[in-house]
Amino acid sequence: MSALLRVSDAHIAYGKVEAVRGASLDVAANEIVTIVGANGAGKTTLLNAIMGILPLKGGASFAGIDLARLEIEDRVVAGLSLVPEHRELFAAMGVEDNLRLGAFRIGKAVAAHALERVYTLFPRLKERRLQLAGTLSGGEQQMLAMGRALMGSPKLLMLDEPSLGLAPIIVADIFRTISELRAGGVSVLLVEQNAKAALQIADRAYVMELGEFVLQGSAKDVAGDARVAASYLGV
Repeated sequence: MSALLRVSDAHIAYGKVEAVRGASLDVAANEIVTIVGANGAGKTTLLNAIMGILPLKGGASFAGIDLARLEIEDRVVAGLSLVPEHRELFAAMGVEDNLRLGAFRIGKAVAAHALERVYTLFPRLKERRLQLAGTLSGGEQQMLAMGRALMGSPKLLMLDEPSLGLAPIIVADIFRTISELRAGGVSVLLVEQNAKAALQIADRAYVMELGEFVLQGSAKDVAGDARVAASYLGV
């Protein structure tokens, strides 16, 4: 299976402090891959570096293109998108205006189609399309952040802690939508502290501790690992 995203021996530092060391991973087309680990393990740092927000030493390619050659905007155009942990919505703008910002690099006809697709995935956003983003519930804001990223028709969607702070019933909705994205041809790289939920929908998984991957394999095998079960699944 050829990789859509490939990261090889990545080293990422904040000044002199190395937050990620020797990390290698790949994500194939139509695949959900999750990275699980404790808070502060380096998961968010790795996603930010893949997106170009932080410098990455090592190899990283997307759809066969060396990411070192691409600025952040070019990575988005190539089909790589990130939904950050804190969502970073424009609170004083309406739902639909926030969504349309995600389509600023594509034509009007394509954007209109993308908008309808987002409203199909998240009918609650259509109901609230004129409402200010800052007045939405936490779950609705997460849907909006995901919808905005999907407006650019990404090939790979990177999600950073999508369940953070959400009620269990909303978490179930979010994870069901992630599975639907794969069925619609979007690959997903999912960073998530809710390891149980992430491993249930993922194809493969990586476990990160102190900036390094300590275990990887099929999601089923990783979930069955005794150390993972004790540390992350509460078993």
